[in-house]
Amino acid sequence: MAGACISVPSNRTATEKPPQRALRPGRPITARHSAARSLIKLKYPLPREGKRLGRSAMNASPQCLNLWHVCETTRLDKARETLAAVLAEHADRLVGRFYEVFLKHDEASHFLSHSVVVDRLSPSLQRWLQSLATFDPNQGIEEFAERQRKMGEVHSRIKIPVHIVLEGASLIKSDVGEILLSNHGNREGATAIVLLNEVIDFAMLLMSQAYVTGVAQRAKIEEAYRLFTLGQDVSVERESQRAALLEWSQAAIFSLFGGAGGARLKPISQSEFGLWFRHRASVMFQGSIMLNSIDAAMKEIDEQLLPSIDSLPSLHGPDGAAPLVANLQARVEEIKFLLADLFQSLSASAGGRDPLTSTLSRKFLPSILGREVALSQQHGTPLAVMMIDADHFKQINDTRGHAAGDAVLRQIAEIIADNTRSADIVFRYGGEEFLVALVETNLEAALEVANRVRAAVMAAEITVGDGSKVHATVSIGVATHTGHPDYQHLINAADQALYRAKNEGRNRVIAA
Repeated sequence: MAGACISVPSNRTATEKPPQRALRPGRPITARHSAARSLIKLKYPLPREGKRLGRSAMNASPQCLNLWHVCETTRLDKARETLAAVLAEHADRLVGRFYEVFLKHDEASHFLSHSVVVDRLSPSLQRWLQSLATFDPNQGIEEFAERQRKMGEVHSRIKIPVHIVLEGASLIKSDVGEILLSNHGNREGATAIVLLNEVIDFAMLLMSQAYVTGVAQRAKIEEAYRLFTLGQDVSVERESQRAALLEWSQAAIFSLFGGAGGARLKPISQSEFGLWFRHRASVMFQGSIMLNSIDAAMKEIDEQLLPSIDSLPSLHGPDGAAPLVANLQARVEEIKFLLADLFQSLSASAGGRDPLTSTLSRKFLPSILGREVALSQQHGTPLAVMMIDADHFKQINDTRGHAAGDAVLRQIAEIIADNTRSADIVFRYGGEEFLVALVETNLEAALEVANRVRAAVMAAEITVGDGSKVHATVSIGVATHTGHPDYQHLINAADQALYRAKNEGRNRVIAA
């Protein structure tokens, strides 16, 4: 695929035959043969007169940019002009072809199918192509390098495989090279091709370095978070989830025999326990075969037992639900047994939380939120983020002291915890800001949670060290995952909504 080339206009008329490729005695050398010879000549030193770079600049310039070290100034300038003209003239076609190929690519289409990504990347790709033509290692090389590194970091965050990026670069080099050989099939075109290849290779080098660094950092953070989950208060977490499982079981039995008016049984996967299992247990007990057993038992309950019970005309008599209910209780007991075994494998230790508020440290945010975004995309479930900021917090610190400010932050964190589920994830984002990931929550439900938190904070009387009371309010921005694979896009949307809430008077909730 990388070698496929776009259709380009030719200088020949419709009746003219293409030049012969084989060289025989007496046959004229074609433009393509001239270009090939020019490519060979570039491997050897050229006359030193008019060289662009002095020795100090050569030492500072990346060695992969060999053309800048050996090429005559006038020839290099002409090649840059040619390349710039080709990229400007054919930018739309090159970008169109790029997405036409990669939207059909088995792996790449997963990252490009969402319209928001394509709309953003199309103009970005055009700007990137133009930056290749204007690149000069003597002017702005650090700025160019920083842009490539940032792109590599984004690729790492949204987990685009590096080989897809390299395949895309190969496609661009092939397509632009075909245009240059067709329209400038001589020494000028050959120089422009070498120039393009060197600059793209330099860009790929920088992107790949940033990508590898990002992947390594993410792996370390993911492992740190996994180890952190092992250090939680195991007994409290175990009892909390046993209680959630028992609560669902009792509610299911009551709806069957307690006169619930034929209400449909709630799947265990949608219960408090089900959400916790899907979003937290898979990290806490990573690699355990018991996770698969619990998942299988839950699927049997939701996909076989509950539909069979719902379909019965009567819960009594010889065809009643008693055998099915017995099976249901057996599966719940099986889950309880497996859950106890899972928690027995953990040991308690401290760390990983903000020492003031006991919320999760921000260092876990990339790993956790990136994972939740991936789960949302994979399963088509909603995901919402709340960005919460304490209003006039500096004024509280200045007038009542930092101890009062600390008390306010602790109280806000407790209120957030009281109004969210065990599957939701609360981070100390920085200063007086908190970020909350509301898993499997749509915008309407997220706004309801946000307003509960806002009202609870406003109603709270916070006792500070001297016994006096402090009142506080919060502003909250809410955003939902719209399909963009980069978790930072979701954070930015919530942050912008928070900014609006601050500007519109504080103590309010604004949706992105």
